[in-house]
Amino acid sequence: MQVQSMHTWTKELKMLTGVFLLVLSVGFFSGLTFVGETSRFSSNGIEENYLGNEANEDAEVMKFKKSERHMLSVVHSHILSMSVLFFIVALLLYQVDFNIVAKKVLMVEPLLSVLTTFGGIYFLWKGVLWMKYVVMISGVCMTISYTVSVLLIFWSLFKKKN
Repeated sequence: MQVQSMHTWTKELKMLTGVFLLVLSVGFFSGLTFVGETSRFSSNGIEENYLGNEANEDAEVMKFKKSERHMLSVVHSHILSMSVLFFIVALLLYQVDFNIVAKKVLMVEPLLSVLTTFGGIYFLWKGVLWMKYVVMISGVCMTISYTVSVLLIFWSLFKKKN
């Protein structure tokens, strides 16, 4: 299959792609803001968010363990929606003129991180406490790969035709 390089696309297609990525990024990074609010970006904050903090009498905000229904809803909705979004980003990234090995990593890594992050959250909720570290690492990897991918796509969108 012959792949058309993104920098050869029409202005209209480039504009649509750029606006899509801008809106997607607002959603992605506002989600990270939510993570910061609920977990303080710490391993203990992640654990507390899903398992509660009822034993901590000094807690400023009382949190309770999430129900199984809530956990299944969070895991289900995030894995489905984020896998579709990262698949679309991967298809766009495929059109970028860049090192093929790096592109392959950036195309697959966020999908694996979605599974690891939200699977890890579920296992943490089930009592596997060390999963909070896996969740943190995979979340950071997902964010880095998303950011690098989007920057590469924008670079390709604004690249001048040869």
